[in-house]
Amino acid sequence: MAVEPRTFSVSGMTCSSCVNSIEKSLKDIDGVSASVNFATETVHILAPTDVKNSEIIKNIKSAGYSATYVENGANPALHSRKSGVALFFAILFAVPAIVISMAQQWHQRIDEEILRVLDSLNILPPLYSPTAWLAIGLTAPLMILVALPIHRAALRNIFHPTMDSLISLGSLSAFGWSIYANSTGTGDVYTEVAAGVLLFVILGRHLESRAKHRASSALATLLALGAKEVTVLRNGLEVIIPISELAIGDDFVVKPGARIATDGLVISGVSSVNNSMISGESTPVEISPGSRVIGASLNNNGRIIVRATRIGSDTELSRISSMVVQAQGAKAPIQRMADRIASIFVPVVTALAIGTFFGWYYLGNEGAGHSVAQSIQVAITVLVIACPCALGLATPVALLVASGRGAARGIVLRQPRVLELARKVDVVVLDKTGTLTTGVMKVLESSIPTSAHKVLGSDFAGYLNEKTILSTALSLELSNDHPVGQAIASHALSKGASRNEVIDFEETPGAGVAGRVLLGAISPVVLIGTPKAIAHSATEFDPAIKDAITRSEENGYTVAVLAWDGVAIAVFAIGDEVKGDAAATVSALIESGIIPWLITGDNEESAGAIARLVGIKGEHVIARALPEEKLARVNALKSSGHTVLMIGDGINDAAAMASADLSMAMGTGTDTAISTADITLMRPELMSAVDALKLSKRTLKTIKSNLGWAFTYNVIGLPIAAAGLLTPMYAAAAMALSSLFVVTNSLRIK
Repeated sequence: MAVEPRTFSVSGMTCSSCVNSIEKSLKDIDGVSASVNFATETVHILAPTDVKNSEIIKNIKSAGYSATYVENGANPALHSRKSGVALFFAILFAVPAIVISMAQQWHQRIDEEILRVLDSLNILPPLYSPTAWLAIGLTAPLMILVALPIHRAALRNIFHPTMDSLISLGSLSAFGWSIYANSTGTGDVYTEVAAGVLLFVILGRHLESRAKHRASSALATLLALGAKEVTVLRNGLEVIIPISELAIGDDFVVKPGARIATDGLVISGVSSVNNSMISGESTPVEISPGSRVIGASLNNNGRIIVRATRIGSDTELSRISSMVVQAQGAKAPIQRMADRIASIFVPVVTALAIGTFFGWYYLGNEGAGHSVAQSIQVAITVLVIACPCALGLATPVALLVASGRGAARGIVLRQPRVLELARKVDVVVLDKTGTLTTGVMKVLESSIPTSAHKVLGSDFAGYLNEKTILSTALSLELSNDHPVGQAIASHALSKGASRNEVIDFEETPGAGVAGRVLLGAISPVVLIGTPKAIAHSATEFDPAIKDAITRSEENGYTVAVLAWDGVAIAVFAIGDEVKGDAAATVSALIESGIIPWLITGDNEESAGAIARLVGIKGEHVIARALPEEKLARVNALKSSGHTVLMIGDGINDAAAMASADLSMAMGTGTDTAISTADITLMRPELMSAVDALKLSKRTLKTIKSNLGWAFTYNVIGLPIAAAGLLTPMYAAAAMALSSLFVVTNSLRIK
């Protein structure tokens, strides 16, 4: 049965124990696998297509949380205004209660004033401290209204305790004891404890929410880039339509300063575009007719007309966004360990707090024990200081920041496992075309010898010029999806060619294209194809045409011949170029202790020449490799004890990429390669592979420091609390700061 990915925004989670509760509730649905991300407050699900969203939401609600479905391309809000409202009222009620409770010198004055007011109203005075009753009255709205979501969550998860269970139990214990103590006069009042604990918890969650929102800002910016409307050309008129109505093949206008609506081919106009938000490329790219542009990139200074080639979910922006969201929803292996610890943490802390109460009550003071009030205070401190939030946030927030920052630089971390593998890589296997080379077919040489034109009759004399010949090539190749055809079309556009009407168009796979092009007084039958295919349908080639074909083939280029009415009159040599930073990237990998290999399906001459240019040793070059041979070599390297990184871009690389320990796909590659890879490199520069390895290593280092802090905090804090060396209010402050440390430390990832 077919399955599909879905994302739901979840509210009500307060710690990583909530993660386990939600995941367990979704396991009850057949065929559903779920991964909850505490940092982004989302659950990412793979579910059969016949499972309704309502059923998934129902199971999440049964676990005590609320959920809403997130549409494709939407970004769940990580910072809710509710946290700000809760903080405002927490401050309004908690601060006066704390100040009144702790300012001992005010108590007599407040008591006198309260008793005077009660006497004037003929109301009997309370038996015990009026000041304490005032503090209790100020704390009551905080406990009953502001903290209601915390108590409700604790009640819902009574059999699966979470952080809310600790906060609710601690604050209610302090508040309840205060009412009892001031009613009976049997002990001290701890309203400042209940108010302070809730104030610091609510403050911590508000600041944590803002920090998580900041961490996700890179992804939110990407998602906001998509155009909502586009100006298309309809019968020569400019018409504004919703982006959802744009179709492949539509021509649309992009004015200076506007964002390009979708991926496409420039038909007319000259400008420069800024791709920095999509590919991380900071230098503006010059574009002209024949250039390909990326949707959501910024058009700097010229009016251009673009023909849409990809729309909707197929565009670069959509692909990047979906991959980043998927990565943020997955879990690194190191996070699963933290989740298992957090799932048992709350019950253990609850038991420890109960044990602490009885220990203090029955022991101490030479066996006489302590007062109930003092024992409760220490037990509450243990409940409050223990915070699995830092543990739960350690990995997902770091991954959230890394994936967002990486996406802004054209590096998409699709699989969190890369974080733990990047530091172990010692061999990299590189494909040639599209990886070490640009992978973009372009016309490197074109020959239009006048000697070849003599065979054609005098009727053609006024049309045998470069612009007209290239215009016939453009007219045919605009209807051809083959990379060679697209390269010829782009070349023709760059030379000022224009499109003419074509009739009787025909495409023969492996041979070429043909059609009759209308050129005013003449309408030649134009053929464009391989030399062998054109030779079958044309007169003997002119010597200049033959020389151009031979020269191009010796250089390893793909050759296309153009003929009019059976006479070959032009030759195009098509190929790609070595990337400008390929040699520097290979050098950087070698300096990092990583051995480069080149495995390609191209011939030995081409592979050897590329290897020499970029600095790969001859013994590490394998040519004419089929997909199964690439796979076998990767497996052989792994069997030798190496950790292998595979970088490729084509369908023929997919099997080897899937088998490698770590894989990277060039963003210009095929969907098969991209969907297989752990990391996708959206920038055309190969050096981004080195940047991706560095980002992965920095992220793993941050995760380890976060987890180290979370464990250290609890190992040190719990004994101090159990020893009675902290008050509950200070414990609440420490708990909030521990979570903020993890979030702010993650924000340091660059």
